[in-house]
Amino acid sequence: MDKVRINIAVIEPSTILYEGLITSISKLEYNYSFYYFDSFNEMELFYSKKEITVVLINPVMVQNRLNEFVKIKNQNTDILWIGIIYSFFDNSTLKLFDDTFLITDDISIIIRKINSHCNNNATNSYKDEQLSKREIEVLSYIAKGLSSKETADKLNISIHTVNTHRKNIMEKTGIRSLAGLTIYAVSKGIISLD
Repeated sequence: MDKVRINIAVIEPSTILYEGLITSISKLEYNYSFYYFDSFNEMELFYSKKEITVVLINPVMVQNRLNEFVKIKNQNTDILWIGIIYSFFDNSTLKLFDDTFLITDDISIIIRKINSHCNNNATNSYKDEQLSKREIEVLSYIAKGLSSKETADKLNISIHTVNTHRKNIMEKTGIRSLAGLTIYAVSKGIISLD
């Protein structure tokens, strides 16, 4: 499968917050590349050399440069600008971003926001291959924690068939971990968090 890496810039003065965010996201085995910048100017120089799909940015980094930020954002409409919120910002600042998340939000919320943009722009980390009806059924049971045998019993198919579907799901989504598949299933509405 032809995999396209999603380049995510993180503009955040706190290396601790950056490391925690990237470590949490990286555990889920999405095909993301992360680039850390502690200033807005640094990211601008990098963008001319490498395509950025998503920017996770602390609003403090643009607060005194709002006009400049709006200009850059308007010139780069293919980039998703997501604000990393951990202090109070007025609504006029927050409205400048395509989306925001709180640092207290679950990591699945952040992944969902990144992937929804990538899906909407047909630039998902992997070629957009629809899961078949049976693959969705298999994924729903796997994401709920059922083993291959339990899934096979529920669907009246062989364990080998379940494993084949599981392999196909992993190839189509590009996700290799159970946690990643579970978040994918939740973000696509295949299962709920209830």
